[in-house]
Amino acid sequence: MAIKASRFARRSLLALCLSVIAAAVLAQAAQEGYQPQVGQEGKDVVWVPTPQALVDKMLDMAKVTAQDYVIDLGSGDGRTVITAAKRGARALGIEYNPDMVELSKRNAAKEGIGDKARFVKADLFESDFSQATVITMFLLPEINLKLRPKILDLKPGTRIVSNSFTMGEWKADEEGNPGSDCANWCTALLWIVPAKVEGTWRLAQGELTLKQTFQMISGTLRSGGKSTPIANGRLHGDQISFSAGGVQYSGRVNGEAIEGSVKSGGGSGTWSATRTARPAPAPTRS
Repeated sequence: MAIKASRFARRSLLALCLSVIAAAVLAQAAQEGYQPQVGQEGKDVVWVPTPQALVDKMLDMAKVTAQDYVIDLGSGDGRTVITAAKRGARALGIEYNPDMVELSKRNAAKEGIGDKARFVKADLFESDFSQATVITMFLLPEINLKLRPKILDLKPGTRIVSNSFTMGEWKADEEGNPGSDCANWCTALLWIVPAKVEGTWRLAQGELTLKQTFQMISGTLRSGGKSTPIANGRLHGDQISFSAGGVQYSGRVNGEAIEGSVKSGGGSGTWSATRTARPAPAPTRS
């Protein structure tokens, strides 16, 4: 009886193991057969794929190279990440839907770039993308606005490219369209994260006071008791340029210092400035 019971137990255990394996195989097969549907609901947006022609245009506008680290916010089926990886860049897709994440991993493996393309299941608002040199996205305007403060805190010069949707009053530095190869959702918008320069700066010539609205700057240059408004003030990442009193100033912002060159009718030279005061923080609302 004990022998029969032992055999019965082994057979039952074997049957259980086989059923578990079969269930796992069926689950894997079902997962590999997963196909996303255009318009399907997501956490923050519905899924609509970016046309491949626009993916290429977005990466072209961002000038993606093998030296870049591209992070795609809401990476969907992984096409933007995969395309960036094919250009030699390291690329990461952040996606909330776990089925999409697994689909993206399989797509990357099929393309043979699994070592450069990585995908994680995560919430955009809880993710750290501070190491990115390029960020791509196809999100709704209200999501872009929620992310905007975090994006503006990224390293100056970080390139941000969006499919169609804007950043509110932060105007794009460049707009592009791939042309006839794209039928819908065909506008690429590029922003370059600007350095933060608002405040008072000390120069050998006097004092420079700057006000900043994203990449646009205004202000005055005070020298020899005379105050001259600056014109054509602009930031391109950490590069600053403006004119004052017929003199052209350009330079590179490095935290609390600026160094660059000046040009005027009388010749050219160099200039430097050190920030002596930052603007007071905006009052918080209770």
